[in-house]
Amino acid sequence: MMIDPHAHMIARTTDDYEAMAKAGIVAVIEPAFWLGQLRTNVGSFIDYFSTITGFERFRAGQFGIRHYCAIGLNPKEANNPALAEAVLDIMPRYLGKEGVVALGEIGYDEQTELEDKALRAQIAMAIEFELPIMIHTPHRDKKRGTTRTMDVLEECGFDPARCVIDHNNEETVQEVLDRGYWCAFTIYPSTKMGNERLADIVNQYGPERIIVNSACDWGVSDPLAVPKSARLMASRGISAEVIHQVVYANALSVYGLNQEMQEAHWCQPAKIDQRTLYSGNSVLRGQTPRVDEEVLNPDIIR
Repeated sequence: MMIDPHAHMIARTTDDYEAMAKAGIVAVIEPAFWLGQLRTNVGSFIDYFSTITGFERFRAGQFGIRHYCAIGLNPKEANNPALAEAVLDIMPRYLGKEGVVALGEIGYDEQTELEDKALRAQIAMAIEFELPIMIHTPHRDKKRGTTRTMDVLEECGFDPARCVIDHNNEETVQEVLDRGYWCAFTIYPSTKMGNERLADIVNQYGPERIIVNSACDWGVSDPLAVPKSARLMASRGISAEVIHQVVYANALSVYGLNQEMQEAHWCQPAKIDQRTLYSGNSVLRGQTPRVDEEVLNPDIIR
């Protein structure tokens, strides 16, 4: 069994859900992020947050995958101060919803003062709602941005054991682990971190607090990056116990802290009935619906 703890599934198709389930992914976490272009009003965020806590949760379940999410204001859109304030005002209504396991992904993009202000406000919100945090580290000047992010988290009194620093690379991994944070790696086809480089990192540092994800989104990305990484690590002679820890157990440990994400959700799953509607809508377009007459052995991946 595997968890993909960073997957922007709103941008993916039902074929992706089917392929992920077949490959052994039992749960995904969808962090809030930008849509490829900047939003212009808070209503767009309200609809987006409502979708990832509502319909997307339903859609994943129709294909045998448990869907969770993280809510947050991304750093790109924190640079619009009026919009940022409006989003921060409405966020609390979503942070207590069923299936919300973290606040994120938040952090820095260009490392501006407005981004810093939004980051600090959301760290305070995570403390108030007793939620873990998922951190987005900047694509440019990553090492400095990662260090600065951890400095701010510590200034705000946030427990590193409740925080996942994501999008790491070889430059950042040592400091992230040394400072006690969870260290996540985004596996992309050509950029950020490839699965061969990940295997080298796991060999070097071991599995403690290391997490693998796909961050699959609307761009060139791979929703099967986690199982492909698992297979590659196995081919490199990395033990099944270590692989299990980095593609499943570590993500469950940190994102299960508020009890919204529990292993029983997929080990004792509800029956799939694709005749079910969500606000009158079906995931099907004329296909014969899948209707489970009985739940199979939970150790068997559908």
